Amino acid sequence: MTYLPDDVYALVEGSVPLLCVDFVPVRAIPRGQEVGLILRDSPFGAVWCHLGGRVLRGETLVSALRRHASETLDVDINVEVNAQPGHVYEWFPTELAPGDGTEHGEDPRKHSVGLSYVVGLIGEPSPRNEATAFDYFPVADLPQPMWPGSEALLSHLLS
Repeated sequence: MTYLPDDVYALVEGSVPLLCVDFVPVRAIPRGQEVGLILRDSPFGAVWCHLGGRVLRGETLVSALRRHASETLDVDINVEVNAQPGHVYEWFPTELAPGDGTEHGEDPRKHSVGLSYVVGLIGEPSPRNEATAFDYFPVADLPQPMWPGSEALLSHLLS
């Protein structure tokens, strides 16, 4: 894969929305389901959030999901080759956030569009890179603090 030099990437990131895949691992428990979240350092401090990241040029959406699962948790995911997102969610820096009632998450670094999925994990998660921890939580008892917008995204994906 070809990567852009940092200065060129900063220009792109500051000029156009980035395409991302977001995903939430889910597992069944006797009384419902649990969602897998990572703890990560962020512009908001240490927060819990869903997983994901940008899609690279020439990469399919499912390949991007698998890459992020591998890079962040050292696992594969259970997903069909042509899986379609369960929800589309937008992320904005505060100064670009829509004021018309559009639901969105906050990301001070960039404007991105997240194609969001629910997946199952294959393997035992081992947090690395951006993830400082990983755990499963009951949907009714999510950890705090969470990345602004992650909780709303989970609500959409699990409804």
